[in-house]
Amino acid sequence: MADSVENAPGREPRLFFPALAPFYDKVRELSWLLIRLTVGGMLLVHGIGKVTGPGVERFSAGLANRGIPGDVVAGSVVFFNETVGAVLIILGLFTRPLAASIAIEFAVITFVAHWGNGFSWSNPKGGWEYPFLWGLLYFAVALRGGGPYSLDRKIGREV
Repeated sequence: MADSVENAPGREPRLFFPALAPFYDKVRELSWLLIRLTVGGMLLVHGIGKVTGPGVERFSAGLANRGIPGDVVAGSVVFFNETVGAVLIILGLFTRPLAASIAIEFAVITFVAHWGNGFSWSNPKGGWEYPFLWGLLYFAVALRGGGPYSLDRKIGREV
């Protein structure tokens, strides 16, 4: 049986409570703003902790202890992603390339630094599921872009 028009890709499903349609029509576009604010804000807190901490050289050296090649370039990318990148994600500017860069960072964190610790966030060394979750969220943002309430959309250009 072929898909009906209401089940066609890109169409919204019928609501169980049609009276909620006006509410959803008004707030639907806020979802990506909420996602950007959340993922950017959470990452920024980690970035600020790194910037105000021991500095990029000592942080980079510490990467080697987690199995990640610890040169200053890698450390600088992490510092940039987690500060400037996080702020730009919040604002929705250069959203796709920054989110892709951060998703790659989380892939390295997941598969190099945490994979051997297993699936357990309560492990003292951290499990792989938490950074994997964040990486997938950033990958989704990279696929979707900043959304309607972003500077990318405001300027009318998106990478």
